[in-house]
Amino acid sequence: MANQPQYVTAEGLKDLESRLKYLKEVRRPEVAERLRQALEEGGDLSENAEYEDAKNEQAFVEGEILRLDSILSSAQVIEATGKKDVVSLGSRVTVVEEGTTDKEIYFLVGSAEANPSEGKISLESPLGKAMMGAKKGEKVLVNAPGGDITFIIKEIA
Repeated sequence: MANQPQYVTAEGLKDLESRLKYLKEVRRPEVAERLRQALEEGGDLSENAEYEDAKNEQAFVEGEILRLDSILSSAQVIEATGKKDVVSLGSRVTVVEEGTTDKEIYFLVGSAEANPSEGKISLESPLGKAMMGAKKGEKVLVNAPGGDITFIIKEIA
């Protein structure tokens, strides 16, 4: 993962850096304090549920710090090219599923920044792969888990 570039928007880079700072400066000390308190309570550590829970949380926080450090060490910021004629990384794409009139807007980002609930889809996702290089008005076929879906590119911003 560290050898491959991690494509992010300027906003995404800021969010990742902010999350990493929060984990290092807030969560890590909080978890360390939980561990200290659990140790002070004494007793057999193998039977101390609070200690076990704090150790698990510490492992999660440290793992997330390592993951974010790795992403940030190979991050490449997506620059807006100004081209709006083809879908590319960083494009905001309006699509309509064939046979419907409902417009959906997706922002094509790198996998480190993807968040489908916010409309940010990875270029490595089935829809992201299908849209890459497409032009306004083109139909793209998406091999989705539930079957093939055809989308029509309505707008590229």
